[in-house]
Amino acid sequence: MIENNTPTIETKRCILRKFTLDDVDDFYELMSNERVNKYIPLLPFKSKDEAKEFLIKSHIEKYNNVSSYRYAVCVKDINKVIGYVGLSQSECNDFGYAIHEDYWHQGYASEVCEAVLKQLKQDGIEYITATHDVNNPNSGKVMKKLGMQYKYSYHEIWQPKNFMVTFRMYQLNFIDNDFTYMGYWNKYDHLIEDVE
Repeated sequence: MIENNTPTIETKRCILRKFTLDDVDDFYELMSNERVNKYIPLLPFKSKDEAKEFLIKSHIEKYNNVSSYRYAVCVKDINKVIGYVGLSQSECNDFGYAIHEDYWHQGYASEVCEAVLKQLKQDGIEYITATHDVNNPNSGKVMKKLGMQYKYSYHEIWQPKNFMVTFRMYQLNFIDNDFTYMGYWNKYDHLIEDVE
């Protein structure tokens, strides 16, 4: 894997860069939004202090690692953080993203995710996974548009929200097309759905 230390990426409408403490206000606006938060594994932030603490621990401190893919999604014209996209540093290589609701249905998620996937492939990442709640089919549409393939579904009591969710797991392999990450399958009750 190439040492990249989160290289800045530019797309047609966005700059993808490291988060800084200057982003706390925009990050709080994103992560306290209940519609945005509905399908991400965090409770809505209640204060800017909470947003700052999370931003430091879950993003800024991670930039000390050799390869950390945790991007602030900034709209070029207004230099505003409208979302995030990133890759977990765990065996599942979970790829995640969120965009502020004011920018939904305008192609931002696909645009920025495609750019990060290109970087991941270039840096030698072998595969990524991504999951979405069955009640959030729009996220699944983004995954399909990115070329990800549905592999299986599983039931998990989602923490910290503490309710049962059925997740669909998608995967994109950059090297071995026959490989399927089975971590969720082995850990949770699972099924194969007829997903179009």
